[in-house]
Amino acid sequence: MNQEDHFQKLSRWLEMESAAETQRLAARRRMRSAKDAEKTGESLIDLAVSDHQTGLAGRYLVSFVKRNRELRLPWNRLRVGSPVVVSTFDNDADDALQGVVSRKRDDLIQVALDEWPEGDVFRIDLSADEITRQRQLKAIHTAKHATGRLGTLRKVVMGEREPKFHPQPVGDFFTELNQSQKDAVEFALTASDLAIIHGPPGTGKTTTVIELIRQAVKLEQKVLACAPSNTAADNLLERLADTEVNIVRLGHPARVTEDLRDHTMDLLVESHDSMPIIKDMYKEAEGLFRQAGRFTRARPARGAKQDMRREAKRLKADARRLEQSAIQNILENADVVCCTTTVNPERLGELFFDLIVVDEACQSTEPGCWVPMLHGYRVVFAGDHCQLPPTVVSREAAKEGFATSLHERVVEAYGDLVTRRLDVQYRMHSDIMRFSSDSFYDGGLVAHESVQSHVLSDLKSVQATPLTETPVTFIDTAGAGYDEELEPDGESRRNPEEARLVLKKVRQLRDAGLRLEDIAVIAPYAAQVRLLREQSIDHELEIDTVDGFQGREKEAVVISLVRSNATGEIGFLSDTRRMNVALTRARRKLIVIGDSATLANNDFYKGMLDYFEEIGAYDSVWSEMG
Repeated sequence: MNQEDHFQKLSRWLEMESAAETQRLAARRRMRSAKDAEKTGESLIDLAVSDHQTGLAGRYLVSFVKRNRELRLPWNRLRVGSPVVVSTFDNDADDALQGVVSRKRDDLIQVALDEWPEGDVFRIDLSADEITRQRQLKAIHTAKHATGRLGTLRKVVMGEREPKFHPQPVGDFFTELNQSQKDAVEFALTASDLAIIHGPPGTGKTTTVIELIRQAVKLEQKVLACAPSNTAADNLLERLADTEVNIVRLGHPARVTEDLRDHTMDLLVESHDSMPIIKDMYKEAEGLFRQAGRFTRARPARGAKQDMRREAKRLKADARRLEQSAIQNILENADVVCCTTTVNPERLGELFFDLIVVDEACQSTEPGCWVPMLHGYRVVFAGDHCQLPPTVVSREAAKEGFATSLHERVVEAYGDLVTRRLDVQYRMHSDIMRFSSDSFYDGGLVAHESVQSHVLSDLKSVQATPLTETPVTFIDTAGAGYDEELEPDGESRRNPEEARLVLKKVRQLRDAGLRLEDIAVIAPYAAQVRLLREQSIDHELEIDTVDGFQGREKEAVVISLVRSNATGEIGFLSDTRRMNVALTRARRKLIVIGDSATLANNDFYKGMLDYFEEIGAYDSVWSEMG
């Protein structure tokens, strides 16, 4: 691969992505009615302030609800940590405030804002994250021209120099691990340049990553642990917070889960020894600014106001230097710094880490991985390239290669030379696991004895019924007239009859004694998710797209495949990695509903249907009508 061409492509793809995202969000903001704006999942409108509190660093944490308090928020793509714009309902650009989603419920969304939102009726729109994009552009420019250690990493990644490994003895493990997990930890510690921990669904990837980090700290190595999303970064933080490791979480406090904020830099700086002095300096500076701007009857001495402002600026600059010194002191004393891959490089300063760990690396575009790699001697990617790829808005950029993660590209280049795969999974019944194992992992996964035969009826509260005593059920809707349709005035697809059947199966699970919080409904189409949420009488039932369930699990999962047409078109379903995620979220019961006549036109789904028949999981919708 030509290095010059590759990095030029990365820069161009980032520009294409920026243009596509800006265009999409501008179009969303022009939509005024709830019918139009909220169907995208990227906007919430007709909102009112229900409550507020003062957050960290003086920010406002403002809670918004629907003006009609009886309404839930519609399904949306706004997650904790999402950058958003809050504006009045008439969408006046002059009053728009940039914020970050800090909390979310079915009926409420909380946003961290630096200013108070003036007005009575509001809308919230997903915002483009241009700051992150600029950091990524700068990172790939630095990597492209780097010498020294970063230059060596670049050569390895580009295939110009084969990665090296050196034996590294490992003493006692902190956690009880299986052999493949131990092998992965030991292998990653021997890497001089890079290594990959491949973690298929349920195989304890995060447990393995935490063990790797703790072993590195035991060897007196400094670790930067990061992930593409705040949720994944917080997952690392939560697991490390219960250990002896001294850890610091970088990032906007509103993006960090509330019960983990004691580890954030903002709170740690607040308790630093130098903070009382810093606060006094800021207070004195503000007093001088106010005094210089105050009108009095007595004319001040010539140059007095300028002197006051000059002194105030000096005090503020000195306070910032002291504050930065406190930050650096905290970072230097930390064993592990935890952050997202969008971390501000200036906050890390000149810190250099012995080990960079990028968890869920497959969900990051390549430029996102280069940001933390600027600060490390060697890197370990952890993830599963057989699950969800990075989210890319620009279809053209994705088609050209932007949706191929650095993790996946390194696997393709070096394979087993740099990779260790985990092979024992602790989530699913073996019948739920096996199709995924055969299709994506060469049949290499093994269900641990603690889960290999567990079903819903084993739970104390659940009655034994044909639905709860078996691990997998496929309900074939072929020939029943369960036709898909385009959402009115939209591009997404839904299937009303299938939605009704999905909710019927949920009711049957509940009637058998399964708790609602142990059930999830997954649909690949946003329109079907919206329809299911509208029709469900159980407002607490979790219904979402595949993306919302990456890395998660439930005792029972019902999947609505939606597509049912005379031409055999499956569209979005052809992304089989996405379906791999959906099929592997269930622990004890997987229910899949779809039209075999439509699905069988695709080899992957034909294989899935054959597998369901093989294990006796096939059922027809006609039996549901009897």
